[in-house]
Amino acid sequence: MAASVAAAAGRLRRAIGRSCPWQRFSTEPHPPHGAAVRDAFLSFFRDRHGHRLVPSASVRPRGDPSLLFVNAGMNQFKPIFLGTVDPRSEMAGFRRVANSQKCVRAGGRHNDLEDVGRDLSHHTFFEMLGNWAFGGEYFKKEACSMAWELLTQVYGIPEDRLWVSYFSGDSKTGLDPDLETRDIWLSLGVPASRVLSFGLQENFWEMGDTGPCGPCTEIHYDLAGGMGPPQLVELWNLVFMQHYREADGSLHLLPQQHVDTGMGLERLVAVLQGKHSTYDTDLFSPLLDAIHQSCRVPPYSGRVGAADEGRIDTAYRVVADHIRTLSVCIADGVSPGMSGAPLVLRRILRRAVRYSTEVLQAPPGFLGNLVPVVVATLGAAYPELQKNSVKIANLVSEDEAAFLASLQRGRRIIDRTVKRLGPSDLFPAEVAWSLSLSGNLGIPLDLVQLMLEEKGVKLDTAGLEQLAQKEAQHRAQQAEAAQEEGLCLDVHALEELHRQGIPTTDDSPKYNYSLRPNGDYEFGLCEAQVLQLYSETGTAVASVGEGQRCGLLLDRTNFYAEQGGQASDRGYLIRTGQQDVLFPVARAQVCGGFILHEAMAPECLQVGDRVQLYVDKAWRMGCMVKHTATHLLNWALRQTLGPTTEQRGSHLNPERLRFDVATQTPLTTEQLRTVESYVQEAVGQDKPVYMEEVPLAHTARIPGLRSLDEVYPDPVRVVSVGVPVAQALAPASQAALQTSVELCCGTHLLSTGAVGDLVIIGDRQLVKGITRLLAITGEQAQQAREVGQSLSQEVEVASERLSRGSRDLLEAHRLSKDIGRLIEFTESAVIPQWQRQEQQTTLKMLQRRANTAIRKLEKSQQPRGPCDRIEEPRQSQKATDATQESSRTRQSPAHHLSSELMAFMERASMGGRGLSGWVSVQKWNIQLRPLCCSSAPQATEKSQELLKRHSEGPLIVDTVSAQSLSVLVKVVRQLCKQAPSMSVLLLSPQPTGSVLCACQVAQKYILSTRKP
Repeated sequence: MAASVAAAAGRLRRAIGRSCPWQRFSTEPHPPHGAAVRDAFLSFFRDRHGHRLVPSASVRPRGDPSLLFVNAGMNQFKPIFLGTVDPRSEMAGFRRVANSQKCVRAGGRHNDLEDVGRDLSHHTFFEMLGNWAFGGEYFKKEACSMAWELLTQVYGIPEDRLWVSYFSGDSKTGLDPDLETRDIWLSLGVPASRVLSFGLQENFWEMGDTGPCGPCTEIHYDLAGGMGPPQLVELWNLVFMQHYREADGSLHLLPQQHVDTGMGLERLVAVLQGKHSTYDTDLFSPLLDAIHQSCRVPPYSGRVGAADEGRIDTAYRVVADHIRTLSVCIADGVSPGMSGAPLVLRRILRRAVRYSTEVLQAPPGFLGNLVPVVVATLGAAYPELQKNSVKIANLVSEDEAAFLASLQRGRRIIDRTVKRLGPSDLFPAEVAWSLSLSGNLGIPLDLVQLMLEEKGVKLDTAGLEQLAQKEAQHRAQQAEAAQEEGLCLDVHALEELHRQGIPTTDDSPKYNYSLRPNGDYEFGLCEAQVLQLYSETGTAVASVGEGQRCGLLLDRTNFYAEQGGQASDRGYLIRTGQQDVLFPVARAQVCGGFILHEAMAPECLQVGDRVQLYVDKAWRMGCMVKHTATHLLNWALRQTLGPTTEQRGSHLNPERLRFDVATQTPLTTEQLRTVESYVQEAVGQDKPVYMEEVPLAHTARIPGLRSLDEVYPDPVRVVSVGVPVAQALAPASQAALQTSVELCCGTHLLSTGAVGDLVIIGDRQLVKGITRLLAITGEQAQQAREVGQSLSQEVEVASERLSRGSRDLLEAHRLSKDIGRLIEFTESAVIPQWQRQEQQTTLKMLQRRANTAIRKLEKSQQPRGPCDRIEEPRQSQKATDATQESSRTRQSPAHHLSSELMAFMERASMGGRGLSGWVSVQKWNIQLRPLCCSSAPQATEKSQELLKRHSEGPLIVDTVSAQSLSVLVKVVRQLCKQAPSMSVLLLSPQPTGSVLCACQVAQKYILSTRKP
C-alpha cells in the first residue's frame, strides 16, 4: 500500500507540473455560463451555510504598501488575521463570509505578466471565489466538507476526477504532518490513493515573510479522466491559518484560527464547460470574437509554442487578458503611470498595444473599442465597470495613441544612433534605457532589443544591467527613507491584551473641545491611567526609566491617532500631582482599537500611574483647519467639475494639505479659480460644522454623501457643513448635493470662518486621470495672494516697458533678462496656481515679443554716419569711462580667441604652398579696431575698408562691431568675394560678453592641401 501511494505521489508531482490541454467531460448539452458558476458559488455559501456575502474589494490595496495590487481574496481581511481590525468596524463582526474577489497578479511577488499568452492558463486579472471563517467559527472539517459538497453535488464534478493533497510536515521547522486533514478527506470518501502529501513548498501557505500562515489542502481535477496517467490541475486551495511566522523565521501558534480558501473562477468554468483552456470559455470568447472582427488575422484557434505560427494566437490571449486587467484597474482608480502599480499597468497597456499592432495588425483605437465587451461580460458582477466605461475607453485610447507616437520617435532615435556606430560597436545602454519604460519614451526593453536585432546590432546588456541595478538601489533608498520607524503592536501583543482583559482605548475625548465667544478654541483636559507600557523593542514592561523611548496604552485619550489622512496629534502628558515633569508625546497610532502613544520618559513611569494629557493646541488647530478645508475643497471640486467627481486620497498636517482627485484632464486656470471662490464663499459665510455619530446603515443611498474606499466604524461619524446631520441624512434630503456632507472620523472646526482662506498652490497629474492638488490656508494663503498680486504688478510693469518700445539694444536685452527672471520666480513662488498659470502664459508671450524686438533692433540699428559708428545717446564722462572699460573687458575674449584662430587660419592658408616657415602675424599688420556694421549695404562698405587695411597679406584678421552673426558672415563673404586669394577671420564682441566669430579659408588653399 505504501509503495502504491508513493508511486501515485510521484505521478501527482509530475502531473501538477505537466502542461496539457483540457479534456471535455461534461455530457450536458448546455454547460453553465461563467456568470452562473459565480452565482452558484455565492448562493451555496449564503443559503446553505449562512455566509455573509461581501463585495469585492478594489484592486487598489487599502492601506497596504506591501502590495501593488490585490492579488488574493484574503487581502481585504488582513486586519482580521493580524488582529488590527477596528473593533467598532463592520469587519470586526465578520465570522463567516464569501465573495468573488477581483485579483491582479502582475509585478511584485506574484507576477504572471510575462507568462500571459505563452500558454493556455495564465492571466494577469482573474476572479477568485473564496469563503472565510474567522476566529474559529469553523475549521478544517467544515471547510473540507463544504468544498466537497459544492464541487460534487452542486457543480456535479465526478468524484473520481478529484484528487486532494495535504501537508506532510517539516522536520526542520518542527511542523507535524496535517493528519487531521488527511483523515477528513478519507472520511468524505476520497480513496487513499488520491489523498497525497507534500511539503512546505506545495502545501504550506504564507502571507509573506512574516505574518499568519498555515498548512493548506488542495483539490485537484484530473484532466485525463482515467485515460492514461493523471493530468492534474489545481482547482481549490483551502488554507488553515494556525501559525504566525516571526521575523527570525520561527513559528508560533496563532491565538485564533482562521479558514481562508480560494478558487479561480476562470479555471473552474473551463472544467465545468469542458473547454480546452480558460480562453475557450464564455468569459473570454466574446473578446476573442471582437478581436477577430476588428483585425486582419485568422480566427483564434488555441495554438501555443511552435504551433502558433506568427504568434497570432499568443497575441489574441495577450490582448484579451490585458484589456480585462486595464478595464478593472482603471475602474478602481489605478491608471497607467510612472511608478508602482501605475507603472505595471503602463507595461500591461504597452504590451497589449505591441501585440495588437505588430501581430494582429489592429487599427488605431482598437483597444479602446474592446472596453464595452469587457463591461458586457463583467459589468453585472462589478458595477464600477459600467459606471466608468467611458472613462476607461478614453484612457485606454489616449495611452494607446501616445505609445504609438513614442514608438515612432524611438525608431528614429535608434536609426540615428545606429548610423553613428562602428561595425563592432554595441548599442549604448544609456540610449536604450532612455527609450525604455524606466526612461522617457516608455518602450519595453525587450521591444528595443527586438528592433536592434532586426538591424543586426547588439545591445550593451552589461551596461544596461548596471543601469538597472542603480535604479533598483535608488528606489530601495527612497523606500527606506519613506519608512517611518515607530512602535507597533503585533498579533501576539494584541491577543495578550485581550487575554488580560485590557479594554480598547476610549478616544472619544479627542472630540471634547469648544469654541469661545472670542473665537479661540478650548480643549478639554483628559485624565487617564497607564494600562500597559512597551519598551522601544515592543516588549511589554511594568515600568520605563529615565531617557527611555516607550509606548503607552491608556484607558482613555484625547490624542488623535493618525488615520484617514490626518496627521497624528502631538503634545505631552504629566503624572497627576507632578506638574513640573513633562513626558513629550511624539505621535499616536491605532492598533486594533488600542491607541499607542509614543513618548520619551524623563523620569520613571509605571503601569497604573495616573496621568493628564495635553494636546499641542497649535498643532491640533492646524490639523482641524486643514481637515475642514479639505472637506470644503472636495465639495467645491464637485460643484466645479460635476457631481461624479471622486476623491482618490488626501493627507494633511498643520502646514498644508494634499488632495488627489479623479479628473479626465488637468484642471484649467478658470476651474482652479472657481474652486477657490466656492471655498472662499463658504468660509466668508462662517457656516456651522455639524458632527454626529449615526448607524452606518443610515448613511447608505444618500445622494451626494461622500465617502472613501475605507473601513468605517459603526456607528460612523458624519460631518456636515451648514446643515444639521439629521436633516442631511433624511430620506428625501438633497442637502448632500448642495453642501459638504462626508463620513469622517477626523477632528474639525466648529465653523468654517476659522479657515480664513484657501489657496491651491500646486497641481500635477500623478497618473492619467488623477490630479494632485496642494493647498494652504489662513495667513499662509493670504501671503500667497499678496505675493501673487505683487508678481502681477511686476508683470504689468514689464508689459508697459515692452509696449513703450526702445531703440536702445542694451535696454532691450535688460528687459528680456528681467522677463526671464520673472519667469523663474513665477515657477517656484508660493502663489495661487491659477495665477501662476495666467502669469506664465503672459510672461511667455512677453518673452517672445521681447526677443522679436531685439531681432528687429539688430537689423535696423543705424550707424552714426561716415565714421561707421552706431549713434548713441550723450552721456557723462564717468559713464563714458565706464563704457570704455566695459568695451575693453568685452574685447578681451576676442583678443584671446583671435590668437588661437589666427594660428588655425595661418595653417590653413599656408599649408599647401610649400613655404619653409611661418609668417609672423605682426607682419600682416593686424589691427583689432572694431568697425561697426549692421546691414548688408554696410557689409559691402566695411569689406572694402578692411581690404584697404589688409592689402598686403594673404590673411585678414580683425574685429567688426556687428549686431548679429548673419551680418558678420556677410562681411566675410564680401571680403572673400572681392579678394578670392585671401583667408578671413572676423570677431565681433557682443554686449552680453560673448564673441561672434566668422571665418573662411581661401578656396585655392583648400584644394592645394587636398592634393599635396
